[in-house]
Amino acid sequence: MMQFIETRGNDGTHPEKVTFSQAILSPIASYGGLYVPETLPELGREFLEKHLSSSYKTMAKDLLSRFEIDIEADVIDEALSLYDMFDEPANPVPVVKVKEDLYVSELYHGPTRAFKDMALQPFGVVLSSIAQSRNENYLILAATSGDTGPAALETFKNRPNVKVACLYPDGGTSDVQRLQMVTEDAPNLKVIGIKGSFDDAQGALKRLLGSKAFKAALKEKHTSLSAANSVNFGRIIFQIIYHLHSYLELVRQNAISMGEKVYLDVPSGNFGNALGGYYAMKMGLPVEKIIIASNENNVLTRLINTGAYDLRGAEVISTTSPAMDILKSSNVERVLYDLFGEDRTKTLMEQLDTEHHYELCSMELEKLREFFAADFATGEEGKQFIKIAMENGYLMDPHTATCFKAYETCATGDYKTIAYSTAEWTKFSPTIANALTGEVDTHDVDALASISNTAGVSIPSMIKSLFEKPIAQKTVIEKEQIESEILSFI
Repeated sequence: MMQFIETRGNDGTHPEKVTFSQAILSPIASYGGLYVPETLPELGREFLEKHLSSSYKTMAKDLLSRFEIDIEADVIDEALSLYDMFDEPANPVPVVKVKEDLYVSELYHGPTRAFKDMALQPFGVVLSSIAQSRNENYLILAATSGDTGPAALETFKNRPNVKVACLYPDGGTSDVQRLQMVTEDAPNLKVIGIKGSFDDAQGALKRLLGSKAFKAALKEKHTSLSAANSVNFGRIIFQIIYHLHSYLELVRQNAISMGEKVYLDVPSGNFGNALGGYYAMKMGLPVEKIIIASNENNVLTRLINTGAYDLRGAEVISTTSPAMDILKSSNVERVLYDLFGEDRTKTLMEQLDTEHHYELCSMELEKLREFFAADFATGEEGKQFIKIAMENGYLMDPHTATCFKAYETCATGDYKTIAYSTAEWTKFSPTIANALTGEVDTHDVDALASISNTAGVSIPSMIKSLFEKPIAQKTVIEKEQIESEILSFI
């Protein structure tokens, strides 16, 4: 059975190694670190050959079995069956050719129209089943920049033994994303708007996950604490799968031959999607480099190009791709651990916490750049890419658009590129309508109609219906009130 170890070393109070289910239930490790697999399974060519004609679910089940996780086979089957709710159950992730050497892997065909469904739909089943088997109650914390929240609420609603408190930056999501959260009315869900940024929400989540006082207060209510953010490896394990699938799709489409390398071009906020690609690469997927695409909050671009992670004096910039309006990308820590070990990771992360910056030495930067390249797109550049893509018959959202810029500047070798589309056009319609027709200050409901008309596409029913639903979740608070608000909900 696979064991999970800690990115910052052991503090003597946490177990030195934990199982997958323990890492899911208590995702924060010693010194505020994260859990990572002790070893990664080696897949190699035989795995890819074996699954060339497999369904997504069959390949996913085999991959999960290689990790030797302590989850019963019937629970995994039930978790993977949630892909049946996607537009095409046989192929939940279509991969579409948009240029001669650029393909888009569409990760948004699930119930909330964003890539977070790929991991959170099965994750909800797994976590809830563990809680039931232990006869324990769990509070799941989620902090969202717009997509994690709807997907977490969707997967956990009305599940036994689980309550969810979801934090989002008030005014920092699209209308559709906000409506997907605030119209959820299941009694086990609490949605909390905070006056602040996503980094404030994520900071509160990490603080509460590490707070002994908060855990003690929950214990009095017979409740334990976990998280649905990508600090939880239960999310990451499901994010490895679609990178393998996307590669196999290119082989199936005769775009590449088996064993040929590709670029993975990933729009990056909290770095979970990119981390899934990194692990796939380490496990044997033929990848030349992982290209990190950012918006104006381009801390990751600077890290990968200069070795400096510098937040001194930095403020989150509101952009047209809000799911990436993040300065502290949690999952970078797992890459640092994999490349440089626990001592160096602890030093770097503590320095980031206390001094708001760290710097890699030249050898470390060289090592990081063996795996990653990076660039960022401004909102205006993104809108240009959206307009040009639509003129060529492809409709995409502003996060995907950042990949098109990074593809132009970073995919310099003679390899095909897989860009990851993390959200359907419906989630960010005012920006897309502005890119296509120049219209400004359009509300989502009008922008959706405009794009539907311009691009000749229909609006999915689950998006259309949002505008008729009553608002069930009305809480908006100062960030200092988060803890008391959650405790009163429990």
